[in-house]
Amino acid sequence: MKNGAFRLGCDIGGTFTDFVLVNDETGTFSIYKCLTTPSDPSDAIETGIRGLEKQTPGFMPHVAEIIHGTTLVINAIIERKGARTGLITTRGFKDILELGREIRYDAYDIFAEYPRPLVPRPLRKEVNERIASDGRILKALDLDDVKQVVQSLQDAKVESVAICLINSYENPEHEIKIKALVNELAPDLSISVSCEVLPQIREYERTSTTATNAYVKPITVKYLQKLSSRLQSLGFEGKLFIMLSSGSITTVATACEFPVRIIESGPTAAVIASQHYGRMFNIKDIFCFDMGGTTAKSCLIQKGEAGLVSTFEVGRVQRFKKGSGLPIQVPVVDLMEIGAGGGSIARISKMGLLQVGPESAGADPGPASYDLGGVNPTVTDADLILGYLDPDYFLGGTMPLNLDAARKAIEEKIAKPLNTTITDAAFGIHDLINETMAAAAKTHIAEKGGNPNTITVAAFGGAGPVHAYGLARKIGAPRLIVPPLAGVGSALGFFTAPVAFDLVRSHRVALDDADFNSIEKLFADLEKEASAILRQSGQVQDISFARSIDMRFMGQGAETNLPIPNKPFNQWQEREIRVLFDETYERLYGRTYPDTRLEFITFRVRASLPERPFRIPPMAASGGTLESCIKGQRQAYSLIQKKYVPFTVIDRMKLFPGAKIPGPVIIEEKESTIVVGEDAHAAVDDFGFVWITF
Repeated sequence: MKNGAFRLGCDIGGTFTDFVLVNDETGTFSIYKCLTTPSDPSDAIETGIRGLEKQTPGFMPHVAEIIHGTTLVINAIIERKGARTGLITTRGFKDILELGREIRYDAYDIFAEYPRPLVPRPLRKEVNERIASDGRILKALDLDDVKQVVQSLQDAKVESVAICLINSYENPEHEIKIKALVNELAPDLSISVSCEVLPQIREYERTSTTATNAYVKPITVKYLQKLSSRLQSLGFEGKLFIMLSSGSITTVATACEFPVRIIESGPTAAVIASQHYGRMFNIKDIFCFDMGGTTAKSCLIQKGEAGLVSTFEVGRVQRFKKGSGLPIQVPVVDLMEIGAGGGSIARISKMGLLQVGPESAGADPGPASYDLGGVNPTVTDADLILGYLDPDYFLGGTMPLNLDAARKAIEEKIAKPLNTTITDAAFGIHDLINETMAAAAKTHIAEKGGNPNTITVAAFGGAGPVHAYGLARKIGAPRLIVPPLAGVGSALGFFTAPVAFDLVRSHRVALDDADFNSIEKLFADLEKEASAILRQSGQVQDISFARSIDMRFMGQGAETNLPIPNKPFNQWQEREIRVLFDETYERLYGRTYPDTRLEFITFRVRASLPERPFRIPPMAASGGTLESCIKGQRQAYSLIQKKYVPFTVIDRMKLFPGAKIPGPVIIEEKESTIVVGEDAHAAVDDFGFVWITF
């Protein structure tokens, strides 16, 4: 066993923590799955590593890198368990977190609630200073005023402070002075400065993002330091990387400094894996569907690329209503939450109707069938009653499910109130969650200009392959693929992610007034800063850069992102930029306005290291027969006939290249279960992917 022979992916979800260990020498995988430990997520990580040690003794000293995705940051925001945080801002702007954009997310709801700011009003402090929108200093910073503010925050026992001054994205001089003074007067305070976190236009989003970073920074630092120490005690001597919301990975040091960038750390990995598989099979349009124990996420990959957005929301008061959450302005894969997970709780609404989610039983106590104290019926309980899950083979038999507990929960909480049978109640739960996800999926696909009748659905997560067949039928997709190790798909997807980092800087200037030499210097500064961040990974060469610009018509409120070839900006001609923008705008919106002036708003750089080798090894040739893969038969509910019918049960680990499997069939592996109805056929390719066609 050589040093650096292994890489380990670890994804902490709301219900389960998943592990994939890959041997880069042999291409073989070892996997493990255990319940998440919400009180201390690192407990589950140690449990998983101990479990993998039984499969591959002594592997930890030979692990070159561990790639980690976590829900710690987003959970801290949603549950309001972050640090006591203060805000220092320009006089007159302390209420920006509550004023927002003064837009009602529901114009007809007079009782509409809004998320509570992460920084309460008494902890928002103002200082005398003012910088103009062009960077000119209109009022010098009053340092005595700053000292008083810092003292008041210390007296208020704050643990972290966000510094966000008006127009500091154009001139950060005052923010830098305040940061230095805070470090001098209160060295124990954690600091987040907007000119480092997000030097970008739009005051509300910039303040919200900086305040969020400050709110979660102390707990992120504490957690990652504890995790690093714990891994070292287990024999780990390699590098620890963290998954970013943008679909790339970064070092622990960067994640500690900018924890706001790892809010969507885990779910993006399945999307990056889908991208990889799309290139592998030359599939341009893939609908990535990742359904775990707590949530379900989706993303439409078009022309082989997942879209990135610069703004998203967390902690929404109304789960699916835009504007009801806290805006975060960092690069993130364009994910959509499309329902819930296996632990989503079913109940009777105030209207007397069946409702599933959004509340989840999580890992503690979990669904009723987990037999860990949960009494509420969930999607997993319904799937168990419908015969899709084997109570004696959940997680490969390491976690038996209690069928009687599932039946009791659904009977008492759903069937009796609705005056129906347990079977009909269970089917109602299963079908309703599929319908909810399908409706959201069709909307998401339509918004991106996609066609559900031509896409390929890729299923991930412990519950994804169980529900993907029903989801695909409802949206009209002709084909579904389930990759190997789909139940731990996010942990596996970490190996396909590049080491990369995105930086932005706003500088508003009209195209015909712009100094292209100054813009080239701005790009060069961003590239230098990004290079320094990437060098923390240990590699100092072969860094590549991708540039883009956010532009708009003068007076317009929204920008259009314009990727540009990576040549020195001072070699561009104004006319070239104009043509490039008009072509892009016309392609997106059907027409352009060639006589209207343009302006630059924001400049973006992505720095990346070369792609690391990763491949799914081909399956060994086998002269096996389908009969040798059959475990038996099980009565399961047919979505077409609306009754129990015999399903053939297949052991996925025994399947061979070229196997063709007619439905109805249930294909079982340790981490997930694939359900295929009688109107579909499954086939296995040379790499172990299960292809399901309708």
